[in-house]
Amino acid sequence: MFTENANTIFRRAIADYHACDEAEHRARNPYPERTIEYLLYLKCWVDTVQWHLEDIIRKPDIDPRRALMLKRRIDASNQLRTDLVEYIDQWFMERYGGVTPRPGARKNTETPAWAIDRLSILALKIYHMKQECARAGADAAHRARCRSKLDVLLTQQEDLCEALEELIADIERGDKVMRTYKQMKMYNDPTLNPVLYGEVEAANSGCK
Repeated sequence: MFTENANTIFRRAIADYHACDEAEHRARNPYPERTIEYLLYLKCWVDTVQWHLEDIIRKPDIDPRRALMLKRRIDASNQLRTDLVEYIDQWFMERYGGVTPRPGARKNTETPAWAIDRLSILALKIYHMKQECARAGADAAHRARCRSKLDVLLTQQEDLCEALEELIADIERGDKVMRTYKQMKMYNDPTLNPVLYGEVEAANSGCK
């Protein structure tokens, strides 16, 4: 099953990251380039790095200059995550692009890759919640609350896997239409973000 393979790859990426547990460490992707396995591993690695950057930036006493640097890095990471989702959807498009939709074929609210994005994040939540369940410095009440949350996360993972497998099967049969949707993020584009292009236009007009 696709989701079983994806979850195995996600667990490997998360484990590989935590072997060094350093956001600056570069991924050593074990899968051949241009394969779906390569994209899934890279996607989860990027998610894992960003997870830890989000932890760091929330330190109450963080230096504002470092926080700004981290914010810029998180913005870039978010753009890369979006790009990778679109690459994964392109893989699905190439795989099922030849399928002729049946009459009355339905559209889905999200593409397979955006469901995979959620699955990758769930793998991270499960990993870290398991850590909290066993954290030596935490009291019994904390560990019990985390075990309860872990049960919910595992149910969510099971449900999402089932729904994603159904979506893939529907696309393969032609019961649902396979399309890709670009996110068209505007804030990262200096030609579309008014704060960014406004600076340029003001400079060109001599206002600054």
